[in-house]
Amino acid sequence: MKNPRIIISGGGTGGHIFPAVSIANALKKLRPEAEILFVGAKDRMEMQRVPQAGYKIIGLPVKGLIRPLWSPKNIGILIDFLKSKREVKKIIKEFKPDVAVGVGGYASAATLNAAYDMGVPCLIQEQNSFAGLTNKTLAKKASKICVAYDGMERFFPADRILLTGNPIRQSLLNPELDKTEALAEFGLTSSKPVILLIGGSLGARTLNNSVLKSLELIRSSNVQFIWQTGSYYKESIANELEKCGKPDNLYVTDFIRSMDKAYKAADLVISRAGASSISELCLLGKPSILVPSPNVAEDHQTHNAMALVRKEAALLVKDIEAEEKLIPLAVKTVNDQNKLHSLGANALAMALTDSDVRIAEEVLQLIKND
Repeated sequence: MKNPRIIISGGGTGGHIFPAVSIANALKKLRPEAEILFVGAKDRMEMQRVPQAGYKIIGLPVKGLIRPLWSPKNIGILIDFLKSKREVKKIIKEFKPDVAVGVGGYASAATLNAAYDMGVPCLIQEQNSFAGLTNKTLAKKASKICVAYDGMERFFPADRILLTGNPIRQSLLNPELDKTEALAEFGLTSSKPVILLIGGSLGARTLNNSVLKSLELIRSSNVQFIWQTGSYYKESIANELEKCGKPDNLYVTDFIRSMDKAYKAADLVISRAGASSISELCLLGKPSILVPSPNVAEDHQTHNAMALVRKEAALLVKDIEAEEKLIPLAVKTVNDQNKLHSLGANALAMALTDSDVRIAEEVLQLIKND
């Protein structure tokens, strides 16, 4: 049997890159001889993150559409898309893939369109509960569509949908990790509850402002906070805390390197509602307050959050109300053991395990069936 050759495409954000790398790792576990090539967008974070994970990547000059879609700027973006599609066709002729996998993001649109035109079977993975424009467009060309939520028939052909869940960073699933060790990482004590606040790898202005507006409440609360500000906001927040005085119960960092320890230490998590974040919260059974970002296409983070809220697996605070309501609600919730228990149990009940392996098996099945 020849070595499987697989193209994986997508990126733009960590929410697309983490699942893509997880799928690649699972493929390598199942078929160590598999040859995997990533295709991404030039100047996006996948061009650094994918090689760090040990995989080769080729960058395309593709860019995302500008809204409104009738903007004249989209003419140049369409030209870049057509250039990218031509480049992918050259890549396919040289690499000769058996299957192409798209995880969303504009690079996957060019890649899977070209792959389909050249007779390469395609699989797409949709992380969100509200399908993105790229994957909705690609659905007719995909042999299989792996999803993380029920009810995706409203976007995709029902006979091609597989409920697999979203792959997460495997480093977070560390059964050996002790809570005492996790707390020690951040200089915290086991005698007080802990709230973890994360706005994504780049941080989130609204979440940061919510903390700054509530410094006195934080100071007077019997609660410990781990706050990831994001590197973009690091300097301005340091200046603000110097002016106002940093509460002793507030651990501040621009980037958390040991996310497994941060999650383990936390009794409650405040987060944006990206698909990867939600999958992590469910698999770890973490109670959470979600603040959907309003700055994403088709408001998909609100749809993601509502999938949990409807099952009483998370609380939701609107972005526009966060500065006033977020920290007071968090302090109240983290001190309510019954609420924490029910939120965590309901989140865990929504978790889909081994998503990376399930998707990898479907990819390999496509090769066998072709």
